[in-house]
Amino acid sequence: MKKPNVVFICTENSARSLIAEAITRQKYSDRFNVFSVGTAPTAPDERATTALQQHGFDTEGLSSKAFAALGDLAIDYAIILCDKAKQECAQGLTAKHILSWDFPDPKTGKTIKAFDTTIHELADRLKMFVLLFDKESK
Repeated sequence: MKKPNVVFICTENSARSLIAEAITRQKYSDRFNVFSVGTAPTAPDERATTALQQHGFDTEGLSSKAFAALGDLAIDYAIILCDKAKQECAQGLTAKHILSWDFPDPKTGKTIKAFDTTIHELADRLKMFVLLFDKESK
């Protein structure tokens, strides 16, 4: 069976979507091809990569990318991680399944704790997503 393509989308592709990509790539790469993009990408937030490393996630190869970087990729699951990105790509997004998970932007916090919280919350949500995916795949 071909692995489905999962794309995580947020505005800047500098924290939430990169965190989701890193978690999914490390824990679930046996099930999914994983990508992340932003509607208006900026550089990765150093606090996001630091927090990921502190939690044991590999950050090598993580980079902020524009939505156009996907080219003509057939998206099976588009997971939008903020309302702003949802509004920005609502018209042009084509995917078999579109999920909207509005997570607060950890960059608004002054400490790395907000990034730790985002990692834990995304890991929990992804665990549930994978459980449902596995159940439907049987």
